[in-house]
Amino acid sequence: MTRQQKEIIIKGLFAIVAFVSVMILTLIVVFLFREGIPIFREVGLSDFLFGREWYPTYDPPSYGIWPLIIGSFIVTIFACLIAVPLGILSAVYISEIAPPAVREIMKSIIELLAGLPSVVLGFFGMVIVAPWLQETFDLPTGLNIVNASVILALMAVPTISSISEDAIYAVPQEFKEASYALGATKFETIVRVIMPAAFSGISTAVILGMARAIGETMVVLMVAGGAASIPESIFDSVRPMPASIAAEMGEAPFGSGHYHALFATGIVLFFLTLVFNLIADYISHKFKEVGSATL
Repeated sequence: MTRQQKEIIIKGLFAIVAFVSVMILTLIVVFLFREGIPIFREVGLSDFLFGREWYPTYDPPSYGIWPLIIGSFIVTIFACLIAVPLGILSAVYISEIAPPAVREIMKSIIELLAGLPSVVLGFFGMVIVAPWLQETFDLPTGLNIVNASVILALMAVPTISSISEDAIYAVPQEFKEASYALGATKFETIVRVIMPAAFSGISTAVILGMARAIGETMVVLMVAGGAASIPESIFDSVRPMPASIAAEMGEAPFGSGHYHALFATGIVLFFLTLVFNLIADYISHKFKEVGSATL
């Protein structure tokens, strides 16, 4: 067999694998839409998206997922307020400041955190964080927005830190040397040269971290409290969309309105995650040369 024939076979195998992957994803999306769209024959799109009552087992049932959407966004926003500074600053420290020995330890810790199963983090939130919140702030329950946000932040930090670190490493060494040659300090070089040059990758890291938080299921199912209502404070319980799907899918009769409503909720979650990924892709391509242009 000639080298050219081997290359043709390898290209064919890669093409087959790529085609199969795309087909599987396409079939998943088709199934999701096929099972979710029938609910709109019973409930209007606006009533479904902006309805304030989620009582799928009542007679008549209510399929308003606005409280679920609000719950998803609130825990994601608060999680990002915690995870983004920690992720970016840890990436800067590991890549530019930490000694080699400390760098290896920090990277190992972050990789270990990324490898922890979400159920383990959820259990930590239930057993450790929830009782502490309940006792410290005199709350009726520690399963609330704060608890879910803290645990989601722990899950998002490795994603943000790893991608940001790769973006910082990708900054050409000549940029740093030129900055030092002009008399800039290490802090000035990081803030005015490295961070602008790595802006594209860091922004992508933040968006993907948010997508990870909004799509997480097990953590919010275990520690968010499960209340399908619009919260009035950060210590209220909520039920994000992934938690609602996971908690109720096993009890929903096949082909019922409740069943189709859960799949329709999955469609909304699918579009939200798709938007986050499109934004990340746009930022990655749009601002690739921001650092160079700034310099």
